[in-house]
Amino acid sequence: MAVHVVQSGETLWAISRRYGVSFSEIMALNGLPSTNSLTPGLALYIPRTQSPYRVYRIQPGDTLWKIAVQFNTTTEGIIKANPSLDLNSLVVGQKINIPTTAKLEMTTLVFIAPYVQQAAIEQMYELAGQMSYIGIAAYSFTESGFAFVQLEDRELVATSNQLGVRPLLMIRNQLNGEFDAELVGRVLGTPQFRTNLVTSLVNLVRERGYRGVSIDFEFIPPPRRNDFLLFLRELKNALGSYILHVNVHAKTEDIPTNPIIGAYDYQGIGNVADIVAVMTIDYGYPGGPPDPISPVWWVEQVIVYALTQIKPEKLQIAMALYGYDKIVPDNTTIARSVLSAQNIALANWRPIQFDERAKSPVYQYRQNNQEHIVWFEDIRSYIEKYKLIDMYGILGSTYWQLSLPAPQNWAFVKERITVLK
Repeated sequence: MAVHVVQSGETLWAISRRYGVSFSEIMALNGLPSTNSLTPGLALYIPRTQSPYRVYRIQPGDTLWKIAVQFNTTTEGIIKANPSLDLNSLVVGQKINIPTTAKLEMTTLVFIAPYVQQAAIEQMYELAGQMSYIGIAAYSFTESGFAFVQLEDRELVATSNQLGVRPLLMIRNQLNGEFDAELVGRVLGTPQFRTNLVTSLVNLVRERGYRGVSIDFEFIPPPRRNDFLLFLRELKNALGSYILHVNVHAKTEDIPTNPIIGAYDYQGIGNVADIVAVMTIDYGYPGGPPDPISPVWWVEQVIVYALTQIKPEKLQIAMALYGYDKIVPDNTTIARSVLSAQNIALANWRPIQFDERAKSPVYQYRQNNQEHIVWFEDIRSYIEKYKLIDMYGILGSTYWQLSLPAPQNWAFVKERITVLK
């Protein structure tokens, strides 16, 4: 695998010849609309090239020999891969490159809101090998706590079970397409309504062939923090061997009164849930200033804090399959798939910059006399996040969402990662 960053004047034919990979394959893996679709700064995923490296954090008791055995490589190879480091004295927490053919093993969960069920099924067939779980976002609940179906899901659930992808019933506190803090606060704070929600969820899981539940309750009022934990305990007790997956807002410290993150007791949730997914996305949020979607420095800070509260084998981070196109200065936001964001740069012949601190791509363009700034994700930013998953030994990642094309990411997962089923 190589990442080739296009330089001014380069052609797809020359890049294809340089790496010995057909230009049609490069086009397909990178979602290029034509052979002329290049711009300076565009990162291209090139398969089957270069010896793969993984990044490792030194742990207490490590030796070069022990690390070499773990990754099926040699001490000489490790030394050669780290020419600027003195490896005679390993330092705990130090990051080193490991040349190895051993793949990262991880668990993935891909979300889908099946507005068009047949389209979702087709996408599942294409990417089933890269998916451990699918979270089907088709449920909400009433003011009395009864879960109900918003989008038809039966055929999608049946297909996922058939393909060996475990379906999870994803429930959100949404009314009219928006997260409703008052709704979730009322239900969590009323014992009978909590019981209604638990009972109806378990009944739906069993009736519809799900393997568990994925909870996505956002903007929970901070006073309901303990009630949310109580609800999760009641739900897990009722689910038994079914999976309880819980999505939580990302944070780097616990601020119980904060209206966004205050209701999430990471330690308590981690003790109850089978899997906890920290939503390491929307650092740059709709309506906010132009910022990267998921800067790697922030993602690492979130992981470091989360691991003080949650076991690594339970922890997932989130990856965005989208970017935000913001019209400045009022920050009107247009959400785009990463492929759409990439190809708008190509269509407008706009050079793509890469922020080295955030490890994220960004570009600007003008349309209808308005200035746009677009932050998105590409193969470089995805690789940096997979390095974090590898270094910190966490369970894996979630992705929002399946309907958003991200060919570079899925090509990398297919070639370089073993997805656990």
